[in-house]
Amino acid sequence: MLLCLPRPPLPGPSSVMVSGRMRVPNDGSESDDRCNQLIPVQPITPQSWDPTEDLRCITTAFQHLHASGWYWGSISASEARDALSNMVEGTFLVRDSSHPHYMLTLSVKTARGPTNVRIEYSGGHFRLDSTSPARPRLLSFPTVPGLVQHYLGTGGKEKKERGNKGEEVPVALKDSAIVMKLRQPLHSPKNFPSLQHLTRLAINRHTDRPAQLPLPRLLLLYLQDYPFQV
Repeated sequence: MLLCLPRPPLPGPSSVMVSGRMRVPNDGSESDDRCNQLIPVQPITPQSWDPTEDLRCITTAFQHLHASGWYWGSISASEARDALSNMVEGTFLVRDSSHPHYMLTLSVKTARGPTNVRIEYSGGHFRLDSTSPARPRLLSFPTVPGLVQHYLGTGGKEKKERGNKGEEVPVALKDSAIVMKLRQPLHSPKNFPSLQHLTRLAINRHTDRPAQLPLPRLLLLYLQDYPFQV
């Protein structure tokens, strides 16, 4: 999956284009049945959303983030830039957003240096922030690892639907645009994943039905606690 975004590198006030169609501002899963659906963003009204669901969904999302190993917490934009500057293109991490209206930011190394994309939360789902007219068609996800997995293109369902079409390519690039590719996470030295978690990732990448594996119940529950491939 490709994300296309204009200059400058992090930090900066410019915007980002997702798949060549969506513009998103540049910032300098299996929890339960209700919080496990990939859906287009729909307007949330006070009558249709119970605020107590926010606590449950956000708690689950952060549990997954802490388990991932690539959530860096409250580092600054400049610290994220320093961490990514010597990495290969496509290396990414997730950190707390410095913007008061957002919880999280996706920081990614691009061909022109590190840059940021804010992650928006609304009604139990996360999505990349966007000011594009196509905003209502942006997919949202119940967890941040689910969002990242989608743009990495490693999700089982999305991968099967693409078949042999390969990577999605932006329709057009503007003069100052650069291509942002999510390829690999940068693990935090303070939160490096355990051997057990790395084994869980390997299992998740090789089967989409871990519950059917001939494993003890406690191991099956451990797999279900983090049903992602990244």
